Amino acid sequence: MSDDPQQPSGENDPRGWAPRDPAAHNPQTSGQPERPKQPKRPKRTGWRRAIPTWRMVLGAVLFVALLLIGGFIAGYQLVDIPPANASATLQSNVYLYKDGSVIARSGEVNRENIQLAQVPLTVQRAVLAAEDRDFYSERAIDLKAMARAAFNTLTGKGKQGGSTITQQYVKNYYLGQEQTIVRKAKEFFIAVKLNREESKGQIFEGYLNTSYFGRNAYGIQAAAQAYYSKDIGEITTAEGAYLASLLNAPSAYDIVVHPQNKAAALARWNYVLDGMVKEKWLGPAERAAMRFPVPGKVKPSTGLSGQRGYIVQAVDDYLTGNHVIDEDTLATGGYRITTTLEKKKQNALVKAVDDNVMSQTSPDRQADRNVRVGGASIDPATGRVVAMYGGVDYTKQYVNNATRRDYQVGSTFKPFVFTSAVANNSTTQDGRRITPDTVYDGTNKRMVQGPTGPTGYAPANEDDVSYGPITVSTATDKSVNAVYAQMAEDVGPAKVKQTAIDLGLPENTPDLTPYPSIALGVSTAGVLDMAEAYATLANHGRHGAYVLVDRITKDGEALDLPDGGHTEQAVSREAADTTTSILRSVVESGSGTAAQAAGRPAAGKTGTAEEDKAAWFAGYTPDLTTVIAVMGQDPKTGVQKPLYGALGLARINGGGAPAQAWAQYTEAALRGTTATDFDLQLESGAEESAPPTAEETSPESTGTPSESTSSTPPGTPGTAPPTSPSIPGSSEPATGGTGTAGTDTGSPTEGTTGNGRGDNGGPRGEDNGGGGPGGYDDGEGPDGYNGARGGDELLPGTRGTPAPRQ
Repeated sequence: MSDDPQQPSGENDPRGWAPRDPAAHNPQTSGQPERPKQPKRPKRTGWRRAIPTWRMVLGAVLFVALLLIGGFIAGYQLVDIPPANASATLQSNVYLYKDGSVIARSGEVNRENIQLAQVPLTVQRAVLAAEDRDFYSERAIDLKAMARAAFNTLTGKGKQGGSTITQQYVKNYYLGQEQTIVRKAKEFFIAVKLNREESKGQIFEGYLNTSYFGRNAYGIQAAAQAYYSKDIGEITTAEGAYLASLLNAPSAYDIVVHPQNKAAALARWNYVLDGMVKEKWLGPAERAAMRFPVPGKVKPSTGLSGQRGYIVQAVDDYLTGNHVIDEDTLATGGYRITTTLEKKKQNALVKAVDDNVMSQTSPDRQADRNVRVGGASIDPATGRVVAMYGGVDYTKQYVNNATRRDYQVGSTFKPFVFTSAVANNSTTQDGRRITPDTVYDGTNKRMVQGPTGPTGYAPANEDDVSYGPITVSTATDKSVNAVYAQMAEDVGPAKVKQTAIDLGLPENTPDLTPYPSIALGVSTAGVLDMAEAYATLANHGRHGAYVLVDRITKDGEALDLPDGGHTEQAVSREAADTTTSILRSVVESGSGTAAQAAGRPAAGKTGTAEEDKAAWFAGYTPDLTTVIAVMGQDPKTGVQKPLYGALGLARINGGGAPAQAWAQYTEAALRGTTATDFDLQLESGAEESAPPTAEETSPESTGTPSESTSSTPPGTPGTAPPTSPSIPGSSEPATGGTGTAGTDTGSPTEGTTGNGRGDNGGPRGEDNGGGGPGGYDDGEGPDGYNGARGGDELLPGTRGTPAPRQ
């Protein structure tokens, strides 16, 4: 049986299929006429062969279209928005005075990012009129402009751009400035993607912050400062149009640098303004009234030269030390830091130091090469640092003399001892309360006595002068080491140390140790530290940490700062004010009389470090506290050096150049303000100034008998106590330790056989009418405590003028 399926009709052919007749398909056998053959197309000859057929054109167009579409899809998929290039994100930290003027910019890139809202609308429109008037309505790219630029570049007509603001932003922020096909291709795809991911406002803001305007200014905020010394928010429409013009040719259109290009710059400026009128962004009448805003002169680089570097260093330390920001984050840049420094006062301080110290140096004097100066000025009511002097030039000497802590503060520490005595209701060894009129034994090298007897510490007074019985106030005027070392022991060295810390010295101040020697200023606090402590005295005992920064922001966001307005009563008002009263005497009749040139009620103290390696003056008025120190340091080795011979003087002491600079600065800083007197509340008994009784004038009355190992034999002028110790404001005859006593007239014929103290002729010879060896101010001679001497005694002046005593 067959395996084929049976058909219903019994036939084997499929249903509906007719039998095939080959003859029917053959024209020769079917009888049908044959179809005529198509004639062959003639071959193209001659010039016609160079013309593509329409099929070729269509095919090529389709091929290119497919290629472009495929390339676009591939490029869009393969090219991602990259991270910003390093140069685009680098910014300077901008440091400003209190009034907003620029002090310095840190970093190599002069850029400060701002928000779009900070740019005036007219300035925004000026940029659009100059660069891309259809920015807000157009797509991310301009194909026609790109094609034209690419054609001109390929045909050798020069590298040209044809970019929208979006493309320019991509070039500035993500890519680079090279004009290549590859870069343009990347720019294309990144711009398309960016336009989908960011708003037009974000893109425009980025463009304004990354564009170059010349004068090393990246971004429109830096440009506003570079050309008009203003923040961008203060730029006028005319000024904004000029800044916008610069985008086309930054260097060429700077008419200050290239005055020959003024016509071209003016034409571009007019083009921008006319474009604004055309877009109805500016009224014709307003446009007609505008005059070309000539930019300011090119300012010198606001780098770190001069005082700028010291200020930047101090501000950075302030921010990191107060944990406002860490060092690494601050280094990323972009921070706008408004300091408390006042430009007028800062300039006045620099001038005062230059006039009284730096201008007195000579390259021919070896000692002058060692001269360094530090200064700091604080508003005592607020703790705000208003001026700072760090050194001659940060690029030449990097250490900030205002903040360094390696020079002894000398006798400027002594007021803290007295403040502690009053604050702690301290008494002498024999139970007498310590006041300005308390009598102490000022005998040279008198052994300091403790509760159980001699301490083994016998500091020398300056030039080994013995004063005998002397009041605390007069001992402050003369900076008598024997008195203050004993006072420190009477109060308790640990209490003195704590009082100094309460007033403002850092707890970790080097050599701030609880021994009687603390009174002589062996500790090495910084100039700014001392200014803070003296500001506490000026503020009636209320202490607040110094404030150096008013505000810090980045991208418009403010960072939290320490509470600068917080103060606490560190010591009683009576303690601080009574100290002020005896420091006023130092200025009125003691070693600080040069400070009277400020023309203000003033209080202050002079001081000199061991071997005259530093000379200090710390003083204040009711409105301003300032400390100035002149230091000696080898510029090559960094070793501290004595100041002997510097400025052409035998010695530099606190009552000389430091006090003179203080007076000039204070007068200039407070010029135009009303002078106010001190409002003092003194401790009980401080107003009394009755001379001591005969019993009180004896050394034994202090309860601490003199045990000096080098006391002058009785009967010499140096040991004979005066009939009555002087009181604040009095003039006491000078005493001599090794010869005939000089007089306070200081005439050339008097005091020449004295011991060399300033008021007896002093070591300055012709300036002071006599000669003699110089001494150590603070009782810290080369032999340690027992070699200590005291007192800044010498001041430059006309022959015959008595030098005030420290």
